[in-house]
Amino acid sequence: MNKHPHSQGGHPGGTIKDVYHKIKDSGGGHQHAHQFMQNKGNQLRLVFWETTGGCNLECVHCRRLDVSQELMKDDLTTEESLRLVEQIAEVGDGTILVLSGGEPLFRPDIFEIAKHAKKQGLTLALATNGTLVDEAMARRIVDAGIERVSISLDGADARTHDDFRKLPGSFDAAVRGIKNLRSLGMEVQINSTIAKHNVHQVKEIYKMAQDLDAIALHIFMLVPVGCGVQIAQDQMLEPEKYEEILNWFYDISKEKRIQTKATCAPHYFRIMRQRAKEEGIHITPQTHGMAAMTKGCLAGSAVCFVSHKGEVFPCGYLPVEAGNIRKQRFKDVWENAEVFKKLRDPENLEGKCGICEYKKVCLGCRARAFYDKGSYLAEEPYCIYQPKVAKKV
Repeated sequence: MNKHPHSQGGHPGGTIKDVYHKIKDSGGGHQHAHQFMQNKGNQLRLVFWETTGGCNLECVHCRRLDVSQELMKDDLTTEESLRLVEQIAEVGDGTILVLSGGEPLFRPDIFEIAKHAKKQGLTLALATNGTLVDEAMARRIVDAGIERVSISLDGADARTHDDFRKLPGSFDAAVRGIKNLRSLGMEVQINSTIAKHNVHQVKEIYKMAQDLDAIALHIFMLVPVGCGVQIAQDQMLEPEKYEEILNWFYDISKEKRIQTKATCAPHYFRIMRQRAKEEGIHITPQTHGMAAMTKGCLAGSAVCFVSHKGEVFPCGYLPVEAGNIRKQRFKDVWENAEVFKKLRDPENLEGKCGICEYKKVCLGCRARAFYDKGSYLAEEPYCIYQPKVAKKV
């Protein structure tokens, strides 16, 4: 007998996009989507790898403080990099490997690494600022077997974006990169960090993503880590404004004009359920797309981050080291790191997150909790929701 693509607790095989289409096309509904979202086996679904610390931009919100405009001496070597992708492939069936940075296109061996990762069965994505993607580079990206490219646009116009990225002309160069990739049929996802400098442009950013024929728009809520700490007071939105923006994002998600995802904004998944309940709708892949099959903070349970030096973290914004692939096998870190074990159990959450009825679908941003309280298990400081239990006290 053929099993459903998400049979009891097991990994269904393939990426979340593959499984989404299987469930959606087979008419699978709420139960199967919920099972996949729960991810009780803590299957590895996404690895973000900072392939190099070097970058040609000096973005004011960067997680890094030591930005270098050249490759860094402690970047993983080619040999170490090839071994890393092999070890990642050992852990996850259908894992997506995001080649990030810094600027990954700085690495002269990036396409050798990409092709090797592809041979290992990994699904590949590339996260770039787009400024280096001329026609020839776009062709190399396609030929390497990369399936999606994310490019950041942190404003709806050149002035807003360039001020944030600290390089005049970076907006126009990124737009050219998007067009070069789309002309070859490459899926392009636009990432946009929403903060005070561009919050007034969210509708224009949404329209711009469509005008550029992007496949998806992912909005990122600023996390005060690295350089983000230095600009937190000036750029972090008030919690009430976050709530407003995430409700607007829910509204546009229903238009289905473009794939949408709220990132580093786990309370979106609480808002999605509140709004769906008001509308009398069960959350399924048919009604809410891939958002029905994922949850808020995935750090350490479905996602991890590998630094350019081989350090493994729950995510790129939570500076609590789980291990180092220069000293340990990746599989050992993923399965046995203490920080991962703690993050995988929602019962460990503290404060109002610990008593919240939405904690298993939200979990709060563990990086913002760490920034605010010094504990990655503390309550999410940028959520205005008061749990029902707390209201009764």
